[in-house]
Amino acid sequence: MKSDLRQKFTDPSRGVYFIGTCPPKISTSAEQLDDIGDKLLARLSHIDYDGLVVYDIQDESSRVEAPRPFPYMETHDPRMYSRLLREKAQLPVITYKSVSQRSKADFQQWLAEAASEYGVEDLVLVGSPSSAGDVKLPLNDAYEALRDSDHDFQLGGVTIAERHASKGNEHERLLTKSDQGCEFFISQAVYNPQATIDLLTRYARSCRDQGIAPKRIILTFTPCGSAKTLEFMEWLGISVPDATRWHILDAKDPLAESVRICRSNLEQILDAVIRYELPLGLNIESLTNRKDEIDASIRLFKLLKATLDLKLAEQAL
Repeated sequence: MKSDLRQKFTDPSRGVYFIGTCPPKISTSAEQLDDIGDKLLARLSHIDYDGLVVYDIQDESSRVEAPRPFPYMETHDPRMYSRLLREKAQLPVITYKSVSQRSKADFQQWLAEAASEYGVEDLVLVGSPSSAGDVKLPLNDAYEALRDSDHDFQLGGVTIAERHASKGNEHERLLTKSDQGCEFFISQAVYNPQATIDLLTRYARSCRDQGIAPKRIILTFTPCGSAKTLEFMEWLGISVPDATRWHILDAKDPLAESVRICRSNLEQILDAVIRYELPLGLNIESLTNRKDEIDASIRLFKLLKATLDLKLAEQAL
């Protein structure tokens, strides 16, 4: 099937809605893989979503000195799991690809296989998690290789509000990546609404000042039901304000409190930036395989989708 995301992304009056997931670990058999895909889509059968996001999980231990809270496990090829989910769901799938570990020639081969063998159409490229280690292909070189290829991917990028909070130039990164071919951006999980508000406001005003249309920004949210999940979020670089941390950990039901906080954060963001008519979207994920957090991510999706839909409808009046 031909992806219809390009058309949906060009309509700023509507939101776009995704569920984020990871490929199963490499030791998973083909039969188990098929079953995992069926169970995922069964959980999603009662929600109205536009597609899925399949991540390319990397070790990232070079990024921080602290040990990884959950052990790193190699996964199946994201292209393969994307194809499986796309065929089962008959919906578009955005596939992530970490580019730093392979040469330009290897990456070009990867692109050719992604298009011809796996049917990938919507692609997000991710650079090295840190400047440490052996970076064989910088992200800018990967963008150049993609432009030089014959494959018609819809390219997306990653945006990190925490980077804007510390450096103040993430909006410039978005503009540069747009020039390099990115048509949409997916954020890191949001738990610091002010950092996201600052980034989106600077980006929207920069686009206005330059007379260009802003690209689609898809905001990621995730539930958090335990101290261990919170530790993992912070290890990943997600900014969690101190008050938010204690509101979650001190709550009688931390998972429900995290869902409430995510809704409040989205409402704050929308109240601040809806005036700029940025094309927005949502990506809801569970960072763990705990059943209660996975179930909470579905509830969170319903709640946040209704919140964004309502705000867009009010804006259209």
